[in-house]
Formats: sequence, structure tokens, C-alpha cells
Amino acid sequence: MLTVAGLLVSAAVLLDGRSDASSGASSGAPHPRSAVSASPTASTSKSTSKSKSKSKTASPPTTAQSTTGIGVPAKGTGAFVTARADGAKVGRGARPLRYVVKVETGLDVSPAQAADEIADILAAPRGWTHNPAFAFQLVSAGRPHDLTVSIATPGTADALCWAGIHQDTGGEYNCEVPGGVVVNLKRWVEGSPTFDGPIHDYRALIINHEMGHFLGYTHTTCPGPGRLAPVMMQQIKGLHGCVANAWPYDRSGAFVSGPAVR
Repeated sequence: MLTVAGLLVSAAVLLDGRSDASSGASSGAPHPRSAVSASPTASTSKSTSKSKSKSKTASPPTTAQSTTGIGVPAKGTGAFVTARADGAKVGRGARPLRYVVKVETGLDVSPAQAADEIADILAAPRGWTHNPAFAFQLVSAGRPHDLTVSIATPGTADALCWAGIHQDTGGEYNCEVPGGVVVNLKRWVEGSPTFDGPIHDYRALIINHEMGHFLGYTHTTCPGPGRLAPVMMQQIKGLHGCVANAWPYDRSGAFVSGPAVR
């Protein structure tokens, strides 16, 4: 299995990523990173998709129970299982961003179901594929890919985010690191107090926000009271008069943006 230690080494090669723990983000036009080879894992999960400091756990971590019924351990095993998933290309971009989905072992989250849900989010009409320059493709464990979406316990997510971008995510936030996206399990199953809506919609916000970083988009803030919050806004830190929103584009197809965070 791929351990946290192994991920830390690979993530530390480049310190170029973003976390919702800070407002820092790269500037310039959106630019996906170059492809990397898939790292093998000892176990995989089959999917039917359509499309940092190191901490030692002396005793079993405590587990909070979310409203979804999924447990949220403070720390996990540090090993990941990769969903076996071969999805169709979605979007009109000439070269799709190929991604794999990994879930830390021992959690109440099915890698196959998570991969399917993420694939649906990335294929949605109001998602990033509304931009004709972008395309995505879910691929299986062991296949070449451009990025990894990892769902991890708060403790493991903190370790990966610290190693990848030297940001303290405090057991609360997600981050984008070189080679992928780290999703904090707490956010995946509990959502955010600032977001009033189904948990699937909040998961869409997580994926769209962090994928936006990977595509090169920077943090923005609320464009005005009563308007949709941009997906690149750190909505978990407050809406500032905006309406919570999980999608890059509105229902009319307009890109939802706002003032850049300085």
C-alpha cells in the first residue's frame, strides 16, 4: 500500500500548491501540471463509473460520528486504496487531465463510490468542462495519470498538505499539492457550517475549488451582497454577503468570479 511517508517524499519535490488555510495562490493563466506516473498500491477497489509533521499514534484515534453516519477518525492508517475505475473522457479539451481517486484505508468511504461521485461532479454542465479548454478522465490504479484525488483523515491530510505546500491545515481544510488534491475526510462527510445544502453539493464545492487550483485559478472573494459566491472563494471562512455556490458557472453559463484575494 502507498503510505503517508511515501506520499510525503513525492509531495515535497515541489512546493507549489494551495490550501484553504491561507489565501495564497499562484498567479497567471490556468495551467495544468505535467503528467506523472501512477504509483502502485497493494489493494484496489473496483468502480463502475460512467465516465507536516509526522505523527505517531500510540493508541487508537478517537472517531467522531458525522450526521451522514460516516465516522471521522482524527488520524488514519496512512495507507491508501485506489479505486479501479476507467471512465470516459468528459469535456472538450484536446488532452484530458487523467486522475485517480484514493481513500485512506479503514474508513467508511468506498473508493469506488467516491470515484463515481467525483466523476459525476467533473462531468456536470456547470463544472469546469463548461470551458471548452478542459477535459477530465477517471483512470484505474496503475495507469498513468496527471493527478491524484486523495480522501484522508484530518491528521493524514494535515501531514500531506504540510509536506506538499508547507501549510498548516489545522485538521480542518483541504489543499491542492503538487500532483494532486487532498480532501479532508471531515469536510467530505460533514460539509461546512457556511454551506446550506446537500452534502453532495458541498463535495462538488470541494472538488471544483481544489481542481480549480490545479487548473491555475486563484482565490477570489465575494463580488457583492446577494450574488453567487465564486467557487474559488474560501466559502468555509464566511460568505461575506454572497450566496453559497458549488459550481464555477451559473445556470446561464456565465463564469462566477469576484475580486482577487490580495
